[in-house]
Amino acid sequence: MPSNPTSFIIAIDGPAAAGKGTLSRRVADAYGFHHLDTGLTYRAAAKALLDAGLPLDDPATAEKMAHDVELDGLDRDVLSKHEIGEAASKIAVMPGVRRALVEAQRRFSGKQPGVVLDGRDIGTVVCPDAPVKLYVTASPEVRARRRFEEIRGKGTTADFDAIFEDVKRRDERDMGRTDSPLKPAEDAHLLDTSEMSIEAAFQAAKSIIDLALSRHT
Repeated sequence: MPSNPTSFIIAIDGPAAAGKGTLSRRVADAYGFHHLDTGLTYRAAAKALLDAGLPLDDPATAEKMAHDVELDGLDRDVLSKHEIGEAASKIAVMPGVRRALVEAQRRFSGKQPGVVLDGRDIGTVVCPDAPVKLYVTASPEVRARRRFEEIRGKGTTADFDAIFEDVKRRDERDMGRTDSPLKPAEDAHLLDTSEMSIEAAFQAAKSIIDLALSRHT
C-alpha cells in the first residue's frame, strides 16, 4: 500500500534511547503535524493480550489483537510500563503482527497536512517514499546513560550496567531480525546525538525538513 502522496511524511528511525521520540514530538509540534510513535502500537497490541489473559506465543491471536489496535489516543504513560515492553518484544517478531500494524501505520501516514512517524522501520518499510528520512542514533553507552538518568529522575532506583546490557540486547534483536530489521534507509540523513543537545538535533532536522518542504508539491 503506497503512502498518501498528498501528505508530507517525516520518517524518523533509530535505536532505543537515541532521542528520536523527543525529536519527533518536537518536530510534529513545530510543524503542526500529526505524530505517531509506532513502538506504542506494538505495546498496545501486547497490552490487549495481557489484559485478556491470552498467551503471547500464539501468532494468530496476536495478529487479531494487532488488527484491533486504535492508533489515536495511545497512552504513552500506560504503555511505557516494563512488563508491556517485554510482552511487545515477543509479539513484534511475528510477521502477521507486523503486517497488521504496518498497514495501520500507513493509513495514519495519510493524515493532513503531514505526519511524523518514529520507529525502527519507517523509512525502510512503512513509508519508503517519505520525502524526509532521518536516522537518529547515539552510542550504546550514551543511550544507556540517558535511560539510567531518566529512571533516576523519576525517583526510581536503577542499575546502569543492567540498562547498558539491555540496550545492547535490544540493538542485537532489532538489527538482527529477518523481518524489517533496524537499519538506516539508503537515503536517510544520519543524526548522531551522542554529543548533541535536543535543540541542536532539532535545528539540524529542521534544516533538512525545510529544504524538503520547499520542494514538496
